[in-house]
Amino acid sequence: MSVACFRKGYAAGLALALWALLWLCPAGAADDPVARGKYLARAGLCIACHTDFKNKGAELAGGYAIEVPFGVIYSTNITPDPQTGIGHWSDEDFLRALRSGVGRQGQHLFPAFPYTSFTNMTDQDILALKAYLSTVKPVRRENRPPELTTPFGWRFLLAGWKWRYFEEGPRTPDPGRSPQWNRGAYLVRAVSHCAECHTPRDWAGGLQRDLLMAGAADGPEGETAPNITAHPKTGLADWSVEDMVELLKSSYKPDGDNVQGLMERVIIHGYEHMTDEDLTAIAVYLRSLPPIDNRIE
Repeated sequence: MSVACFRKGYAAGLALALWALLWLCPAGAADDPVARGKYLARAGLCIACHTDFKNKGAELAGGYAIEVPFGVIYSTNITPDPQTGIGHWSDEDFLRALRSGVGRQGQHLFPAFPYTSFTNMTDQDILALKAYLSTVKPVRRENRPPELTTPFGWRFLLAGWKWRYFEEGPRTPDPGRSPQWNRGAYLVRAVSHCAECHTPRDWAGGLQRDLLMAGAADGPEGETAPNITAHPKTGLADWSVEDMVELLKSSYKPDGDNVQGLMERVIIHGYEHMTDEDLTAIAVYLRSLPPIDNRIE
């Protein structure tokens, strides 16, 4: 390798490192993993999914019923309770769950837990999230087993499902794109796992990648998840970046109507706690998606 090539490679590596430092952490949290993890817990919608609001359950103690075509899966207790939560989980256990979809006892995790997106997070962010969760109030609440029809409740079949649908991360930034675009891509595709709701699934529950972010008629809780690509007829082509940011901050659409149901909950317990810079990055990334025509009725 020539000296010139070495210098170019070194400069590119340094630029990438600076990008990670500036864009993979919220402002003021770079040196505080707990603060960083708390922010990521909001951005990752942990409270919205791991809290049984319907039955006034304790925050992050699990029990939220996730309806899927094959039955019901209940979110787990992720407080640091040592018996029913993750108090005895090591860093390696936590990394393996989010990166590989494998539980502490070596069992495959059902993809209702969106490890298919979380796998794209950095190790530093995953461990920061664990650092924060270790500081929340421990709650003793037994996890409820899933109620799935045969054969979809057989965990050993998930090995084949992963072979077909799962690509283990982490994701790397695109050097040809701006830091803002890369930050938005990281939040949308990894942390906030938007595709898990806004992409239709096939008969086996795998995401239909050719319709990525193009909406789903039968999303979580049976709700419709709209097309969020920039298609002029069925998507959000007429939405500006400012319109998208306003929705994520306040739940209000450009026409003055407001979202309800699951999206309202993830805004209240997630997006409205994020910085304007991150919400703008999300909007910039979504605006860059290829338009897909997918009318959701």
